[in-house]
Amino acid sequence: MDLDLTLYVVLDPRLTAGRALMDVARAALQGGAAVLQLRDKEASPRELVAAADVLAALTRAAGARFVVNDHVDIAAAVGAGVHLGPDDLAVSAARTRLGPEATIGFSAGTSVEARDAERAGADYLGTGAVYSTSSKADAGAPIGIDGLESVLRATTLPVVAIGGIAPGRAASCIVAGAAGVAVITAVTLAADVAGAARALRDEVEAARSGQRGHAAPPGRQRI
Repeated sequence: MDLDLTLYVVLDPRLTAGRALMDVARAALQGGAAVLQLRDKEASPRELVAAADVLAALTRAAGARFVVNDHVDIAAAVGAGVHLGPDDLAVSAARTRLGPEATIGFSAGTSVEARDAERAGADYLGTGAVYSTSSKADAGAPIGIDGLESVLRATTLPVVAIGGIAPGRAASCIVAGAAGVAVITAVTLAADVAGAARALRDEVEAARSGQRGHAAPPGRQRI
């Protein structure tokens, strides 16, 4: 699987500055988002399927990847990947349901969770919150760059750093070894969504270029 995690944008209908979710999604893709995740804790299953179906089509047309947060059944219905947490369906069960080609991510905040998720068949890890964030109520205390590095040492999977990532903070995550950064409000609440996405992607790519010749993993990895 060729997995680009350079810029991973999480979409929440309540964090769009009053704009239509699909308009924000299109702009994020125009700015270089490689992955879009739909995270909506309040929508009905019917509403989630409808939104996921449109987002799956948008990302396919853009050559990007689409994952649904938590809901394996909805991911299966629209041909998307899924991102899971410790309280969701087990990674191994999701793999059985979605098949070998589906993208499955897992939120791992510790080295133990990272190792367990890799053994269970996850394709990538989301690790954080690296910095303090108000976008996710259950994010917990920030783990910092040290915590990110601890997870990176525990796994061979590509890791995307999440939590409080904003311009000026992405590069340090890449230098630490992350394959990319995941953001919510830094892109979705920006006045210029495409411009904000492009600036973050540029920061990641510049940091990655500075690491050439060293051991930092690239954002696009064969897994």
